[in-house]
Amino acid sequence: MANEKSKPAIARLLEKLDPSPLVLVGMMGAGKTSVGRRLAKQLGRTFLDSDLEIEAAAGMSIQDFFATHGEPDFRVGEAKVIQRLLKEKNVVLATGGGAFIDPATRDIIKKQSVSVWIRAEFDLLFARVSRKSNRPLLQTPNPQQTLKDLIEARYPIYQEADVTITSRDVPHETVVNDIINGLNQYFEKTGHTR
Repeated sequence: MANEKSKPAIARLLEKLDPSPLVLVGMMGAGKTSVGRRLAKQLGRTFLDSDLEIEAAAGMSIQDFFATHGEPDFRVGEAKVIQRLLKEKNVVLATGGGAFIDPATRDIIKKQSVSVWIRAEFDLLFARVSRKSNRPLLQTPNPQQTLKDLIEARYPIYQEADVTITSRDVPHETVVNDIINGLNQYFEKTGHTR
């Protein structure tokens, strides 16, 4: 729940944002899902995870989808699911790491939502993703190098998000507050409302 200190910042943000979707982008392990759940709760919004929605639509895990159909087919399905989810109002949507990289999906996100890149350094990302074995893109002989290559290719594209917040080894609530403050600064600077 929001603490008393953060309530005015949340009220300002909701006034500017409402009812547009808020979309979280970034690498696997950046904290989009865990931070997104808490952010949605703070803002009184519904939390959606595009990966979970894709799994429900496909009737299989993302790892199995990659193995059965390959990444190109996954990206096509992912784009359709995200396009459908962006029609929802008052949501916080966490996207998969590759979603914003696809030009068509990125264009839809830019036009229909406000995007936040949760940026994280390699060491933090690798420590987090190493705890799980369900990352299809890291099923390689050298997952560290694969992650470095993905960072090098994707970070210049993630920079196109409306707001950039740096994730670090702090409580998720700290990153949530950073996002709220970053979004308020974005709206104040741009005079932009959705």
